[in-house]
Amino acid sequence: MKIAVILAGSGVYDGSEIYETTLTLLSLDKAGVSVQCMAPDIPQAHVINHLTGEEMPGEQRNVLIEAARVARGEIIDLAEANPADYDALIVPGGFGVAKNLCDFAFQGDAMQIHPGVQTFIQAVHHAGKPVGLICIAPTMAARLFGEGTLCTIGSNEEVAGAIERMGGKHQVCPVDAFVVDEARKLVTTPAYMEAGRISEAAAGIEKLVAKIIAMA
Repeated sequence: MKIAVILAGSGVYDGSEIYETTLTLLSLDKAGVSVQCMAPDIPQAHVINHLTGEEMPGEQRNVLIEAARVARGEIIDLAEANPADYDALIVPGGFGVAKNLCDFAFQGDAMQIHPGVQTFIQAVHHAGKPVGLICIAPTMAARLFGEGTLCTIGSNEEVAGAIERMGGKHQVCPVDAFVVDEARKLVTTPAYMEAGRISEAAAGIEKLVAKIIAMA
């Protein structure tokens, strides 16, 4: 079994959430499955100083290069990845998902998904393979999988409302659980949309990974 993991950079405020990414990779490794990290070779929407939370004007970084930090260099350009090579797909969270993989952070329910990201995820989905979306990543669900897609980001009413306006169906979910859209083979969990500590994020992510593997 080989599972694709799409990353969005490095760091919670402008890339992939590092704890969520690490927990995902650790859970996959413990299960003995092969993993390939990938990211689009595009500029980040912006760069955030993670000490202050403030934007760093004039600073420019590349999503693929930054994601390579988290993947220890073992990563490929999403544009060069073949969906047919993978049995499932997982997207960890972090605001880079909502800024680089799509523009939800800026456009809300008028969001658009990066074409390469959308094409790859939909190809995996159309092949009948499971997809896992973590934390803020389920904001892409309705755009990816269509009207009525069931997902969760936890209990944030503002984000849940945006999902509903895009045609999705949001289900409130605690941090240590997950939601499955059986018809679409989509699994989602809140992670740091709800978690106050890494062990709480781990509880849901470990269950999501196990479910994805069972469905693959």
